[in-house]
Formats: sequence, structure tokens, C-alpha cells
Amino acid sequence: MKEARAQRLRRLRRRIHFLLDSGGVGDRTAGIVHSALVTLVILSIAAVVFESDSAMAARFGPLFAAVECIAVAAFSIEYALRFWSAPDHTLFAEMRPLQARLAFAASTSAIVDLAAILPAFLSVFLGADLRILLILRLARFFKLARYSPGIRSIVTVLETERRALFASGVVLFGVVLFMAAAMYVVERDAQPEAFRSIPAAMWWAIQTIATVGYGDVTPITPAGRIVAAVAMVMGFVMLGLPVGIVATAFAEEIHRRDFVVTWSMVAKAPLFSALDASAIADIMRYLRAQSLPAGALVVRRGEPAHSMYFIAAGEVDVELPEGPVRLGEGQFFGEIALLRKTSRSANVRAATPIKLLVLDAYDLHIFTQRNPEVGRQIEAIAASRAEFRPRPGDGDLIEAEIDDRDIASREAAP
Repeated sequence: MKEARAQRLRRLRRRIHFLLDSGGVGDRTAGIVHSALVTLVILSIAAVVFESDSAMAARFGPLFAAVECIAVAAFSIEYALRFWSAPDHTLFAEMRPLQARLAFAASTSAIVDLAAILPAFLSVFLGADLRILLILRLARFFKLARYSPGIRSIVTVLETERRALFASGVVLFGVVLFMAAAMYVVERDAQPEAFRSIPAAMWWAIQTIATVGYGDVTPITPAGRIVAAVAMVMGFVMLGLPVGIVATAFAEEIHRRDFVVTWSMVAKAPLFSALDASAIADIMRYLRAQSLPAGALVVRRGEPAHSMYFIAAGEVDVELPEGPVRLGEGQFFGEIALLRKTSRSANVRAATPIKLLVLDAYDLHIFTQRNPEVGRQIEAIAASRAEFRPRPGDGDLIEAEIDDRDIASREAAP
């Protein structure tokens, strides 16, 4: 009895961890939980922002207070559940439960979660004015990083390039210091109040290099104007350096992520599963992107088959006589069209907005002509596997494209 209770508790803990950390992929309940948390984050931030306007605070004060109470309650429960289910997190799987929970509490994401609820508890237990903790309340904005691949990519880039960014910051500070010292030397006698010291001159150097130029402190001597001109030019160079570092690293991160996703999809196709890395990479160069809205017909039954499709995002329905089959992200269809002159065996329709990667039979033919060894290998794979031998009239949809989950959904279809 005790062991059974412990097993139920472990299953519950794993389920809670999945609901909170799965990203909502492949589970309706997880998707609802994540959508609700994102909505609460946005509403609570909006309440903090609009509450700063005295007129709106007077008119909608109770509504703002209700949003804050609901958000704090939800985020507190979320934090407690994340803390409890930390041993099921991949990063902490090798640790003992207490160690895993302490490691989670020390992580950046957990600190952000704590900052999201801390102001409310400080205001209750310490009697502090909640407005003093305004900035801390706005820190819950960073909770969105859990649910946005783009934000996570930016965070990854900043972490990866931290040394280069730190070095550019050091160089920028050196330029500010040197320009401030030069201006102090040439303008001190002409403007003793504005350039009375190097620290005082650094204010002018910072606003000039940042290309802001408020105009409250300006050089009046010829030498001072020359120093100012040099500072302006250096400002364009120095401010462009960290921007270039981040932009380049971000583009590489996105390219790397898309490459890994595309690679996994191509390698998953049985027709290409036995190819080596270089052959798969070469085939990937022939892929072209296609985006379609929900309800759009991707292929029509009976039309000539000339392409295969990899699903990069979204889902499609294959309309078979036995019932519809749902294919999702990372799956493919129309593979036999690359090797055989067939007709489409079924309509394939976008169930949601989709992004496809298309490989045309003509492009593969050109590729195999240029790489005959790979072409012979692909033909050998097709000849040796029963699932690549459709019966007459079966068209281009083959069993190799339908995994166990899809077969189950087909059998369950009316």
C-alpha cells in the first residue's frame, strides 16, 4: 500500500513537471496551462503599467488589484509545484531530491519566478509600499522567456558571447575615459565648471559617444571641437561593435537550431536513414520552404506526385478511405514520389497553419546524377524495404510514413 502510494505520487510529480516544462507540445492540458500562465504574465504587467497613471488607478484600481492577487496566487502555486517537481527535471535527474530542489531554487529561471511573487509578500509581511517594489514586480516580464524560443535564443546568445561583450564594454569604457581626459586637458581653462575634472568630463564623453548630445556641455575651443569630432566617430564604431556581435551570434544560433531540426526530420525519413552525414547535408540544400494557412490543400488525390514534404511546424490531415490520419511536426509524406511515377493516393490538407520543407523529385534526380553513389544507395534502400513497394493503385503514401501513433489514430477513426 505504501509503495503504491509512493508510485502514484511519483507519477503525479512527473505529470506536473510535464505540464509546466513541456512547452505545451503534444498535450492539450499542457498547452492550456502554458497559455494561461503567459496570459497572466501579460495581464499583470499591463496592470502594473497602467496603475502608474493616477486617473486609471482611480478608475480601475479594484480591477488592477484583482489581477495582481490572481497573478500572485497563480505564480506562487507555480513556483511551489516547480520546486516540488524539480527532481524530474532533466538537468537535476542525477541528484537526490533535496539537492535537485536546491539546485532549481538557485537557477536563474527560479530566481525570476521568485521575483514575480516577492513584492506582494514583502508588502504584506513588512508593510512596505508596493509602489517601491515596482521594478521588482515588472521582473515577471522575464518569465516569458520560458515560453518563447526566440527569447531563449537571445539569452543563449548573450551567455555564449559574454566574454566578447565584456571585452567590447571594457574597450568602450577605455574610449570614454580617454576622450574625457583629452577634453579635460583642452577645455578645463575655458570651462572650469563643466570640465573641472575627468569624472565631470566623462558625462560629456558618454553622451557624445552614445550620439545623444544633450547640448548641456559643449566644447568651445578649436582643440575641444577636434576632440569632440573624434569622440563622435569613435561612438559610431564602438556602439556598433556589441550590436554586431549579438546580431551575428543570434543569426548563427537560429541557423544552428533550424539546421538541427531540419537534419532530424530528413534523417528520420526511412529513404534517407542509412545515408551518411555529408549526404544528408547535401540533400538539405535542395529543400525549399512553403507556408500554408489552415484548411489549405497541400496535395490533391489523383494528381501526379513530384515532391515529398517535411512538416516543420503545424499539422496536416491525410484523408484516407479508412479515416483521416494526422501527421505533425517532424513527420513527412509523399516520399515514394521521389522514386516512382505515381499519383497522389489521398488529399493532404493543412489542419493548422503549417510550414513545410519541400524536396522536389527533379532536385533529387539532379543530386543523384551528381552523386551517383548516393543515388544507388537510395535505390538499394527502396528496393530492399517492403514498405517501399506499394500495391498498384496505392499511390505515393506508404506505411513508412505512418508511425505507431498515427496507425492508432487511423484505427480509432470512424
